[in-house]
Amino acid sequence: MSRAVLVTGASRGIGRAVAEIFAAHGDRVALHYASRRTAAQEAFEGLAGSGHVLVQGDVSTPEGAAAIVEAAVDGLGGVDVLVNNAAANRAHPLDRTSFDDWRSAWRQIVDVNLLGAADVTYHAARSMIEREVEGRIVSIGSRGAFRGEPDHPAYGASKAALHAMGQSLAVHLAPYGIGVASVAPGFVATERVADRLTEDVRQQSPFGRVATPQEVASAVHYLASPEAVWTSGTVLDVNGASYLR
Repeated sequence: MSRAVLVTGASRGIGRAVAEIFAAHGDRVALHYASRRTAAQEAFEGLAGSGHVLVQGDVSTPEGAAAIVEAAVDGLGGVDVLVNNAAANRAHPLDRTSFDDWRSAWRQIVDVNLLGAADVTYHAARSMIEREVEGRIVSIGSRGAFRGEPDHPAYGASKAALHAMGQSLAVHLAPYGIGVASVAPGFVATERVADRLTEDVRQQSPFGRVATPQEVASAVHYLASPEAVWTSGTVLDVNGASYLR
């Protein structure tokens, strides 16, 4: 049966790959973007199948998050699966960053990565509960939540909190049949981090490379499947054995 899937931050990278894998399996996708209209339109037009919708909005504001879910529900007839992928990041090493820039980085990153995901999750989950849908919520976390992000501490902290939120909601939403999980990728070959993919980074994994967006998307697709309900509460490492815990 075709499901209605909302993927935030899906104009490129991991989000685009996630949208593509659900569409390829016959699902209807609400492909969300914030500002990259051209990239989002290209990703949208490349989706297999039909019935998809393109949704623009700012996840970092309460009003924006609510509007994104509302547009997805209106366009798809509901939301059965939510994938929280939208993320912000910028370097802010403590010893080389002014206090004003430090505060600005923390606010921006937490507003998108944690509070934005929490708000979108709230509205999507409430819709699932009202429709009595045994839905799935999967968030894109990070290896950095465990390994540390010395030059991007707000990013690491926001992803750790995102994992914790998912585990709390996995317990809370289980009585409604809603499964909640996260993936924690290491470095992934996307446009966002292309300038950071040095040979040293590749050698962090014994495979001698970084992940592809499609490998992360495959993990998300599994966690969102009906068969994966017993993995609810999981934080699945997708890092090529570059960090073991």
